[in-house]
Amino acid sequence: MDFKKLRTYSAKQRKTKVSLSNLAKIGKKGEEFSDFLDTLPDFLAVRSLKEVIAAIIKAKRSGKKIIWGFGAHFIKVGLSPILIDLMKKGFVGCVAMNGAGAIHDFELATLGKTSEDVSENLKTGMFGMVKETQRDMNVAIAEISDPTVEPRGLGALLGKKIRDMKALYRKHSVLYNAYEFDIPATVHVAIGTDTIHMSSKVDPKALGEATFNDFQILCSEVSNLEGGIYLNIGSAVLLPEVFLKALTVARNLGNKINNFTTVNMDMIQHYRPTKNVLSRPGGESYALTGHHEIMIPLLYQSLLEEDLLNA
Repeated sequence: MDFKKLRTYSAKQRKTKVSLSNLAKIGKKGEEFSDFLDTLPDFLAVRSLKEVIAAIIKAKRSGKKIIWGFGAHFIKVGLSPILIDLMKKGFVGCVAMNGAGAIHDFELATLGKTSEDVSENLKTGMFGMVKETQRDMNVAIAEISDPTVEPRGLGALLGKKIRDMKALYRKHSVLYNAYEFDIPATVHVAIGTDTIHMSSKVDPKALGEATFNDFQILCSEVSNLEGGIYLNIGSAVLLPEVFLKALTVARNLGNKINNFTTVNMDMIQHYRPTKNVLSRPGGESYALTGHHEIMIPLLYQSLLEEDLLNA
């Protein structure tokens, strides 16, 4: 090969992906959070984060639906106060969670603590055998068997139970606050996945009816997703499957849902949320990878700064 015959062209003609304007800036001690955001390098996840922030702000200002779906880890790492404050500030139009998320939320409201050592209690057969949680949650769910009882969804039944019990720590509960603010909170369970199913108090018919009603509620909420945003936070299987079916039902019934945003936030980008939340539904999609206890506070503060800036 004769390298003397290789062709070249001027750097002035070349399109590049990196320039000095993209580089990180040096921050200053004591600076504002918005100034800190401006110091981040303009690449990859930083761009995605800023675009997600913009999408949420746009949905809020235009009155479009903002749905937060999450698994139990979201509650276990202490993020419920952030979501509750976002409810108060108009950043939450609907909440969807799995059964374990509801259990941890219920225990925080009633006991002020949650999350046991599974490995240790599994040895003795006592994993999940907390009588108060099993009793109170199953009693709340069983109320659906009374045709005069409202509400009829699993999430609302639990939120109502927390209120009626006057649970000492209810202000820290997502389900309670959603009930008080009249924000749909849906709980999606698979039989046998949750500790409260291992109980003589469980009413399987009531459980099935209540979670099915929540599926219908979520379908209704998703039918208004045009121009809105759906966030899946830490649910690797159950909620991505539920979301895909809810979207199918909504479109099947004639609802136009073409222009919307989906976000998957997790420590690892798993197959199912990548497919069912990001690629298959259509619309704009973003994958934000990182620990929830870092990423959610970062997203929260960014939303507050941007919302204030554009007020």
